Amino acid sequence: MSAHAPIPTEIKLHSRSRVMEITFDDGAHFELPYEFLRVYSPSAEVRGHGPGQEILQTGKQDVDIVAVEPVGHYAIQPRFSDGHDTGIYSWEYLYEIGKRRDELWQDYLVRLQQAGASRKADGAAAPRTHGCGGGSCGCH
Repeated sequence: MSAHAPIPTEIKLHSRSRVMEITFDDGAHFELPYEFLRVYSPSAEVRGHGPGQEILQTGKQDVDIVAVEPVGHYAIQPRFSDGHDTGIYSWEYLYEIGKRRDELWQDYLVRLQQAGASRKADGAAAPRTHGCGGGSCGCH
């Protein structure tokens, strides 16, 4: 983490709207939907183990955050209602995806459309592994 990386001064979870509201010490303020956070999880389950191994997350429209644990003084680890709990979201990562939210969201929607997949759970494609042997890497 760089010496000048912004640090959150407030993090609020809004369960009804499914939005994490986060304010940083430099004045930046982001509202990040739970679905957005879930599909851009920094975990190996989502990102894979290298470039080109990303796994498109489908059916996450109604996902909730059921708990959030601090990770030292540099990150949080949310637990999502679909059981996903391996993503560690550093302050830098949250800041970066907050700044790029619109761009990242549009990219996600395009990838869903290209895959013929849906944001809705009932339209989700079957889960795929990312070449790790279905769990041998420990990311499942």
